[in-house]
Amino acid sequence: MDRTGSAGMPGIGLSTSRRFCVAPMMEWTDRHCRFFLRLISRRALLYTEMVTAAAVVHGDRDHLLSYHPDEHPLALQLGGSRPEELAHAAQVAAAYGYDEVNLNVGCPSDRVQSGRFGACLMLQPSLVADCVAAMGAAVHVPVTVKCRIGVDDRDSYDELRAFADAVFEAGASVLIVHARKAWLTGLSPKENRDIPPLRHDVVHRLKHDFPRFSIVLNGGLSGVDEAVSHLEQLNGVMFGRAAYQNPYLLAEVDRRVFGDHHPMPSRPEIVQRLLPYADRHLTEGGRLQQIARHVLGLFHGQPGARRWRRYLSENAWRPDAGSQVLRDALAFAGGDFR
Repeated sequence: MDRTGSAGMPGIGLSTSRRFCVAPMMEWTDRHCRFFLRLISRRALLYTEMVTAAAVVHGDRDHLLSYHPDEHPLALQLGGSRPEELAHAAQVAAAYGYDEVNLNVGCPSDRVQSGRFGACLMLQPSLVADCVAAMGAAVHVPVTVKCRIGVDDRDSYDELRAFADAVFEAGASVLIVHARKAWLTGLSPKENRDIPPLRHDVVHRLKHDFPRFSIVLNGGLSGVDEAVSHLEQLNGVMFGRAAYQNPYLLAEVDRRVFGDHHPMPSRPEIVQRLLPYADRHLTEGGRLQQIARHVLGLFHGQPGARRWRRYLSENAWRPDAGSQVLRDALAFAGGDFR
């Protein structure tokens, strides 16, 4: 796939004053998902799946980091806890043209903990600060941090405030806060996204205490009305599952969050614009299912949504499936290309 060192759309860059982000989600926000979401919103900041710093330094960089130029603005999320290795990985990311490098300090999975990164790092704010400082010294793109409001029984507001103070002092330009604490043992990653109570008020309090710094809210957000409400006091919002399960909600983001009044694409238009990308992926040896799995929710809440999902589920996974399956699914759902 292509890569680029500058934004793929003229005038569309990384906003430092107001952010609407789609969260890094393992096994979800791959390059096909991100290209599809970019067809819906020109302004939303998209994040990759988490990639470990060690993999970037020692692994197949093109496989891990390549993307389509139109994905900008685009951030790479890194996992790691060794400052020198993270700095090296950040340099590689910057060379690949990413608009931001984000450090994962929020994932609670056992696998991530075994690598000594993710949410367990909230217990070591000085180490996180060292990592942020090393990354910031290595690159000129923004270095940001994504965290929880606490871990296990270490969830007091004073501890969160001290953590934020450490990362901002180290040079982080943005702190993205998932407004739930994480349990490092006893809950699966999925349960950690649902069971710990949401505390949006804690993130708002953090912004009150750090008025000069950029604070982004993540966790439990489901609609653009809610996003706009939070943006009255915060610098940004980050949507996860809601944006994946109902991707067309992003169609409102450019106008309502950024004041960009370009014509909003219809769902059939989005499918039509996806076809050349699908054809190219297929000619490169890819499978249609790698793209189709991300578009199942495009007609969420609309007449024909069930037919759309059914047709794709029954046909896009065939070994010989081509882009015609997307056209046929649209016709089966009752849509057209007008």
